[in-house]
Amino acid sequence: MKAWEVHAKEGLDALTLVERPEPDLQDGYVLLKVKAVSVNYRDLLVVKGAYSSYQSPFIPFSDGVGEVVAVGAGVTRVKVGDRVAGIFMQAWIEGPFSLEKSKSALGGSSVDGMLAEYVALPETGVVHIPDHLTDEEAATLPCAAVTAWNALTTDGKLKAGDTLLILGSGGVSLFALQFAKLMGIRVIALSGNDAKVERLMQMGALESVNYNAIADWGEKISALTNGVGVDRVIEVGGANTLNQSVRAVRYGGHISLIGVLTGFKSEISTVSILHKGICVQGIYVGSREMFEAMNRAIHHTRMRPVVDRIFSFEEPKAALEHMERKAHFGKIVIHVNS
Repeated sequence: MKAWEVHAKEGLDALTLVERPEPDLQDGYVLLKVKAVSVNYRDLLVVKGAYSSYQSPFIPFSDGVGEVVAVGAGVTRVKVGDRVAGIFMQAWIEGPFSLEKSKSALGGSSVDGMLAEYVALPETGVVHIPDHLTDEEAATLPCAAVTAWNALTTDGKLKAGDTLLILGSGGVSLFALQFAKLMGIRVIALSGNDAKVERLMQMGALESVNYNAIADWGEKISALTNGVGVDRVIEVGGANTLNQSVRAVRYGGHISLIGVLTGFKSEISTVSILHKGICVQGIYVGSREMFEAMNRAIHHTRMRPVVDRIFSFEEPKAALEHMERKAHFGKIVIHVNS
Protein backbone atom coordinates (compact mmCIF):
# COMPACT_ATOMS: atom_id res chain seq x y z
CA MET A 1 0.00 0.00 0.00
CA LYS A 2 0.98 3.65 -0.38
CA ALA A 3 1.51 5.78 2.69
CA TRP A 4 3.00 9.15 3.54
CA GLU A 5 5.72 9.17 6.18
CA VAL A 6 7.46 11.94 8.09
CA HIS A 7 11.22 11.67 7.79
CA ALA A 8 13.92 13.66 9.58
CA LYS A 9 14.09 16.57 7.13
CA GLU A 10 13.40 20.28 7.20
CA GLY A 11 9.93 21.68 6.55
CA LEU A 12 7.29 20.05 4.40
CA ASP A 13 9.96 18.04 2.57
CA ALA A 14 9.82 15.78 5.62
CA LEU A 15 6.72 14.23 3.99
CA THR A 16 7.70 11.27 1.81
CA LEU A 17 5.45 8.90 -0.19
CA VAL A 18 6.48 5.28 0.42
CA GLU A 19 5.33 1.71 -0.14
CA ARG A 20 4.45 -0.23 3.00
CA PRO A 21 2.91 -3.67 3.53
CA GLU A 22 -0.72 -3.61 4.59
CA PRO A 23 -1.04 -3.60 8.38
CA ASP A 24 -1.29 -6.95 10.16
CA LEU A 25 -4.76 -7.60 11.54
CA GLN A 26 -4.44 -8.48 15.22
CA ASP A 27 -7.18 -9.80 17.49
CA GLY A 28 -9.55 -7.00 18.42
CA TYR A 29 -8.44 -4.79 15.52
CA VAL A 30 -10.19 -3.65 12.35
CA LEU A 31 -8.65 -2.92 8.95
CA LEU A 32 -9.83 0.29 7.29
CA LYS A 33 -9.59 1.25 3.66
CA VAL A 34 -9.05 4.94 4.25
CA LYS A 35 -11.37 7.17 2.24
CA ALA A 36 -10.45 10.68 3.40
CA VAL A 37 -8.35 12.51 5.97
CA SER A 38 -8.63 16.09 7.17
CA VAL A 39 -5.89 18.56 8.03
CA ASN A 40 -5.40 20.15 11.46
CA TYR A 41 -2.90 22.82 12.45
CA ARG A 42 -1.30 20.17 14.66
CA ASP A 43 -0.49 18.15 11.51
CA LEU A 44 1.39 21.13 10.08
CA LEU A 45 3.41 21.49 13.29
CA VAL A 46 4.11 17.74 13.42
CA VAL A 47 5.37 17.58 9.83
CA LYS A 48 7.57 20.64 10.32
CA GLY A 49 9.04 19.23 13.55
CA ALA A 50 7.63 22.07 15.67
CA TYR A 51 5.14 20.02 17.71
CA SER A 52 7.34 17.64 19.67
CA SER A 53 10.44 15.52 19.27
CA TYR A 54 9.89 12.31 17.36
CA GLN A 55 11.50 9.19 16.01
CA SER A 56 11.01 9.01 12.25
CA PRO A 57 9.66 7.62 10.06
CA PHE A 58 5.97 7.57 11.01
CA ILE A 59 2.62 8.14 9.31
CA PRO A 60 1.19 11.60 10.19
CA PHE A 61 -2.34 13.10 10.31
CA SER A 62 -4.73 12.24 13.11
CA ASP A 63 -8.15 12.51 11.43
CA GLY A 64 -9.52 10.01 8.95
CA VAL A 65 -12.52 8.02 7.82
CA GLY A 66 -12.59 4.63 6.18
CA GLU A 67 -14.56 1.53 5.29
CA VAL A 68 -14.04 -1.57 7.43
CA VAL A 69 -12.69 -4.22 5.04
CA ALA A 70 -11.63 -6.86 7.58
CA VAL A 71 -12.02 -7.55 11.30
CA GLY A 72 -9.84 -9.49 13.70
CA ALA A 73 -10.92 -12.18 16.10
CA GLY A 74 -13.24 -11.00 18.86
CA VAL A 75 -14.41 -7.82 17.15
CA THR A 76 -18.07 -7.03 17.95
CA ARG A 77 -18.44 -3.23 17.74
CA VAL A 78 -18.17 -2.98 13.94
CA LYS A 79 -18.50 -5.21 10.89
CA VAL A 80 -17.16 -5.34 7.35
CA GLY A 81 -18.72 -2.58 5.26
CA ASP A 82 -19.21 -0.11 8.12
CA ARG A 83 -18.05 3.49 7.66
CA VAL A 84 -16.07 4.62 10.69
CA ALA A 85 -13.71 7.33 11.91
CA GLY A 86 -10.71 6.81 14.12
CA ILE A 87 -10.85 8.63 17.43
CA PHE A 88 -8.07 11.17 18.05
CA MET A 89 -6.71 9.52 21.21
CA GLN A 90 -7.10 5.77 20.93
CA ALA A 91 -6.99 5.22 24.71
CA TRP A 92 -9.45 7.98 25.69
CA ILE A 93 -12.73 6.09 25.69
CA GLU A 94 -14.44 7.92 28.56
CA GLY A 95 -13.76 9.64 31.84
CA PRO A 96 -11.21 12.37 32.62
CA PHE A 97 -8.12 13.15 30.59
CA SER A 98 -4.76 11.69 31.67
CA LEU A 99 -1.12 11.47 30.66
CA GLU A 100 -1.49 7.90 29.42
CA LYS A 101 -4.47 8.84 27.26
CA SER A 102 -2.55 11.75 25.74
CA LYS A 103 0.18 9.38 24.56
CA SER A 104 -2.30 7.51 22.34
CA ALA A 105 -2.98 10.40 19.91
CA LEU A 106 -2.80 9.35 16.27
CA GLY A 107 -0.22 10.83 13.92
CA GLY A 108 2.08 12.36 16.51
CA SER A 109 5.03 9.95 16.12
CA SER A 110 4.25 7.50 18.94
CA VAL A 111 1.18 6.16 17.10
CA ASP A 112 0.96 6.06 13.29
CA GLY A 113 -1.73 8.30 11.83
CA MET A 114 -4.23 8.07 8.98
CA LEU A 115 -2.39 9.31 5.86
CA ALA A 116 -2.23 5.88 4.22
CA GLU A 117 -4.37 3.72 1.95
CA TYR A 118 -5.00 1.20 4.75
CA VAL A 119 -4.89 1.58 8.54
CA ALA A 120 -5.47 -0.94 11.35
CA LEU A 121 -7.01 0.35 14.59
CA PRO A 122 -8.41 -1.30 17.73
CA GLU A 123 -12.17 -1.72 17.49
CA THR A 124 -12.39 0.43 20.62
CA GLY A 125 -10.70 3.26 18.73
CA VAL A 126 -13.31 3.82 16.02
CA VAL A 127 -16.82 5.27 15.88
CA HIS A 128 -19.60 5.01 13.32
CA ILE A 129 -20.10 8.21 11.36
CA PRO A 130 -23.43 9.93 10.61
CA ASP A 131 -24.83 8.36 7.47
CA HIS A 132 -25.82 11.63 5.77
CA LEU A 133 -22.20 12.85 5.64
CA THR A 134 -19.80 12.26 2.78
CA ASP A 135 -16.46 10.65 3.61
CA GLU A 136 -14.78 14.03 3.21
CA GLU A 137 -17.25 15.72 5.56
CA ALA A 138 -16.97 12.97 8.17
CA ALA A 139 -13.16 13.11 8.09
CA THR A 140 -13.35 16.60 9.60
CA LEU A 141 -14.89 15.37 12.87
CA PRO A 142 -12.30 13.55 15.08
CA CYS A 143 -10.24 16.53 16.26
CA ALA A 144 -11.83 19.90 15.42
CA ALA A 145 -15.47 18.94 15.92
CA VAL A 146 -14.91 16.94 19.11
CA THR A 147 -12.80 19.78 20.51
CA ALA A 148 -15.58 22.30 19.88
CA TRP A 149 -18.20 19.91 21.30
CA ASN A 150 -16.14 19.39 24.45
CA ALA A 151 -15.65 23.13 24.90
CA LEU A 152 -19.36 23.89 24.57
CA THR A 153 -21.10 20.92 26.17
CA THR A 154 -18.78 18.83 28.34
CA ASP A 155 -16.34 21.31 29.84
CA GLY A 156 -18.41 24.32 28.83
CA LYS A 157 -21.91 23.40 29.93
CA LEU A 158 -23.18 26.46 28.05
CA LYS A 159 -26.92 27.07 27.93
CA ALA A 160 -29.37 28.80 25.60
CA GLY A 161 -28.99 32.56 25.76
CA ASP A 162 -25.30 32.54 26.68
CA THR A 163 -22.84 34.45 24.50
CA LEU A 164 -19.84 32.80 22.84
CA LEU A 165 -16.85 34.42 21.13
CA ILE A 166 -15.08 32.48 18.37
CA LEU A 167 -11.73 33.46 16.89
CA GLY A 168 -11.22 32.97 13.16
CA SER A 169 -12.83 30.66 10.64
CA GLY A 170 -10.90 27.43 10.97
CA GLY A 171 -12.40 24.07 11.80
CA VAL A 172 -12.79 24.37 15.59
CA SER A 173 -14.26 27.88 15.37
CA LEU A 174 -16.81 26.99 12.69
CA PHE A 175 -17.88 23.82 14.49
CA ALA A 176 -18.31 25.89 17.66
CA LEU A 177 -20.49 28.32 15.71
CA GLN A 178 -22.61 25.50 14.26
CA PHE A 179 -23.06 23.73 17.61
CA ALA A 180 -23.81 27.02 19.36
CA LYS A 181 -26.59 27.78 16.90
CA LEU A 182 -28.13 24.36 17.58
CA MET A 183 -28.04 25.10 21.31
CA GLY A 184 -29.53 28.62 21.15
CA ILE A 185 -26.24 30.29 22.09
CA ARG A 186 -25.46 33.76 20.76
CA VAL A 187 -22.21 33.97 18.79
CA ILE A 188 -19.81 36.84 18.17
CA ALA A 189 -17.11 36.05 15.62
CA LEU A 190 -13.67 37.44 14.79
CA SER A 191 -11.86 37.31 11.47
CA GLY A 192 -9.04 39.22 9.82
CA ASN A 193 -10.76 39.28 6.43
CA ASP A 194 -13.89 41.24 5.46
CA ALA A 195 -15.13 38.49 3.13
CA LYS A 196 -14.85 35.96 5.95
CA VAL A 197 -16.57 38.37 8.33
CA GLU A 198 -19.53 38.39 5.95
CA ARG A 199 -19.55 34.59 5.66
CA LEU A 200 -19.54 34.25 9.45
CA MET A 201 -22.59 36.51 9.61
CA GLN A 202 -24.31 34.39 6.96
CA MET A 203 -23.64 31.30 9.11
CA GLY A 204 -25.47 32.86 12.03
CA ALA A 205 -23.04 35.04 14.00
CA LEU A 206 -24.92 37.97 15.57
CA GLU A 207 -21.85 40.20 15.25
CA SER A 208 -18.57 39.77 13.42
CA VAL A 209 -15.48 41.92 13.91
CA ASN A 210 -12.40 42.32 11.71
CA TYR A 211 -9.48 42.13 14.14
CA ASN A 212 -7.11 43.66 11.60
CA ALA A 213 -9.25 46.78 11.53
CA ILE A 214 -9.69 46.94 15.33
CA ALA A 215 -6.47 46.12 17.16
CA ASP A 216 -8.05 46.32 20.62
CA TRP A 217 -10.84 43.91 19.72
CA GLY A 218 -11.23 42.74 23.30
CA GLU A 219 -12.65 46.13 24.25
CA LYS A 220 -14.83 46.10 21.13
CA ILE A 221 -16.32 42.74 22.09
CA SER A 222 -16.94 44.01 25.62
CA ALA A 223 -18.76 47.03 24.17
CA LEU A 224 -20.92 44.78 21.97
CA THR A 225 -22.13 43.07 25.16
CA ASN A 226 -22.94 46.36 26.93
CA GLY A 227 -19.71 46.21 28.88
CA VAL A 228 -20.45 42.81 30.42
CA GLY A 229 -18.32 40.54 28.23
CA VAL A 230 -18.98 37.14 26.69
CA ASP A 231 -19.60 34.02 28.72
CA ARG A 232 -16.97 31.92 26.94
CA VAL A 233 -14.19 32.37 24.40
CA ILE A 234 -13.06 29.67 21.97
CA GLU A 235 -9.40 30.74 22.08
CA VAL A 236 -7.51 29.23 19.14
CA GLY A 237 -4.90 31.98 18.76
CA GLY A 238 -2.92 31.27 21.89
CA ALA A 239 -0.10 33.46 23.17
CA ASN A 240 -0.68 36.65 21.21
CA THR A 241 -4.48 36.73 21.44
CA LEU A 242 -5.07 35.55 25.00
CA ASN A 243 -4.82 39.01 26.58
CA GLN A 244 -7.50 40.32 24.23
CA SER A 245 -9.69 37.32 25.08
CA VAL A 246 -9.26 38.18 28.76
CA ARG A 247 -10.58 41.67 27.99
CA ALA A 248 -13.52 40.26 26.03
CA VAL A 249 -14.76 37.71 28.59
CA ARG A 250 -17.07 38.60 31.48
CA TYR A 251 -16.21 38.52 35.18
CA GLY A 252 -16.35 34.85 36.20
CA GLY A 253 -16.33 33.80 32.54
CA HIS A 254 -14.42 30.99 30.84
CA ILE A 255 -11.76 30.82 28.15
CA SER A 256 -11.34 27.50 26.35
CA LEU A 257 -7.65 27.51 25.38
CA ILE A 258 -7.46 25.31 22.31
CA GLY A 259 -4.95 26.53 19.73
CA VAL A 260 -1.50 28.09 19.33
CA LEU A 261 -1.91 29.78 15.96
CA THR A 262 -0.16 32.97 17.10
CA GLY A 263 2.64 31.33 19.03
CA PHE A 264 3.56 29.44 22.19
CA LYS A 265 4.84 32.15 24.53
CA SER A 266 3.94 35.73 25.39
CA GLU A 267 3.46 38.06 28.35
CA ILE A 268 0.04 37.27 29.81
CA SER A 269 -1.85 39.62 32.12
CA THR A 270 -2.28 37.18 34.99
CA VAL A 271 -3.55 39.98 37.21
CA SER A 272 -6.50 40.48 34.86
CA ILE A 273 -7.31 36.77 35.02
CA LEU A 274 -7.18 36.99 38.81
CA HIS A 275 -9.11 40.26 39.09
CA LYS A 276 -11.94 39.07 36.82
CA GLY A 277 -12.10 35.58 38.30
CA ILE A 278 -11.67 33.99 34.88
CA CYS A 279 -11.29 30.24 34.35
CA VAL A 280 -8.79 29.41 31.58
CA GLN A 281 -9.22 25.74 30.65
CA GLY A 282 -7.06 23.84 28.20
CA ILE A 283 -9.15 21.70 25.84
CA TYR A 284 -7.27 18.86 24.11
CA VAL A 285 -9.90 17.22 21.87
CA GLY A 286 -12.07 14.73 23.82
CA SER A 287 -13.08 11.13 24.43
CA ARG A 288 -14.86 8.52 22.32
CA GLU A 289 -17.88 9.01 24.54
CA MET A 290 -17.97 12.72 23.58
CA PHE A 291 -17.45 11.84 19.90
CA GLU A 292 -20.44 9.48 19.92
CA ALA A 293 -22.67 11.99 21.72
CA MET A 294 -21.69 14.64 19.17
CA ASN A 295 -22.41 12.29 16.27
CA ARG A 296 -25.91 11.70 17.61
CA ALA A 297 -26.52 15.45 17.60
CA ILE A 298 -25.12 15.78 14.06
CA HIS A 299 -27.27 12.87 12.88
CA HIS A 300 -30.52 14.18 14.37
CA THR A 301 -30.02 17.76 13.15
CA ARG A 302 -28.50 16.75 9.77
CA MET A 303 -25.72 19.26 10.35
CA ARG A 304 -22.98 19.34 7.73
CA PRO A 305 -19.37 20.39 8.34
CA VAL A 306 -17.89 23.23 6.31
CA VAL A 307 -15.29 21.85 3.87
CA ASP A 308 -13.04 24.49 2.35
CA ARG A 309 -11.14 22.45 -0.25
CA ILE A 310 -10.40 18.83 -1.13
CA PHE A 311 -6.91 17.76 -2.24
CA SER A 312 -5.84 14.44 -3.76
CA PHE A 313 -3.81 11.79 -1.92
CA GLU A 314 -0.76 12.95 -3.88
CA GLU A 315 -1.09 16.52 -2.57
CA PRO A 316 -0.65 16.58 1.24
CA LYS A 317 2.13 19.15 0.96
CA ALA A 318 -0.15 21.45 -1.03
CA ALA A 319 -2.88 20.95 1.57
CA LEU A 320 -0.49 21.93 4.37
CA GLU A 321 0.71 24.96 2.39
CA HIS A 322 -2.93 26.01 1.96
CA MET A 323 -3.37 25.82 5.73
CA GLU A 324 -0.14 27.71 6.36
CA ARG A 325 -1.38 30.59 4.19
CA LYS A 326 -4.50 30.80 6.41
CA ALA A 327 -6.65 31.24 3.32
CA HIS A 328 -9.13 28.53 4.26
CA PHE A 329 -12.67 28.87 5.60
CA GLY A 330 -13.54 25.61 7.32
CA LYS A 331 -11.74 22.30 6.98
CA ILE A 332 -9.11 21.19 4.46
CA VAL A 333 -9.54 17.56 3.38
CA ILE A 334 -7.47 15.01 1.45
CA HIS A 335 -9.25 12.35 -0.64
CA VAL A 336 -7.50 8.98 -0.28
CA ASN A 337 -9.44 6.05 -1.82
CA SER A 338 -12.59 5.97 -3.94
